Amino acid sequence: MYFEEPAAELPPIEQLLAWPWPEWVTAPLNDGVEVFALPPRLIRALADATSVELEELADRWTARLRSADGDEMTDDDLLAVLQTVSRLAASAVTTGGGLYSWSF
Repeated sequence: MYFEEPAAELPPIEQLLAWPWPEWVTAPLNDGVEVFALPPRLIRALADATSVELEELADRWTARLRSADGDEMTDDDLLAVLQTVSRLAASAVTTGGGLYSWSF
């Protein structure tokens, strides 16, 4: 959504709930474990993103986290995370594979 509608804020909840994602591979279980497939459109956007686009995306992501969490935001290097995921997306596109997110 940040590629299509660049903003630091999340869209309205109604818009988020209307989107056809995530596509669950394993729906959230009682212990909080879940796996979902990233949409092909997002994989392609990440694979095709330039370094400038990834920097801008990281800035918007950081701004949203700071507005939600204040100074308690993550210490992770969000640009480095996006660059790594972009490389994984490029590999997925090249091989015809997908990208999945697992959370615990």
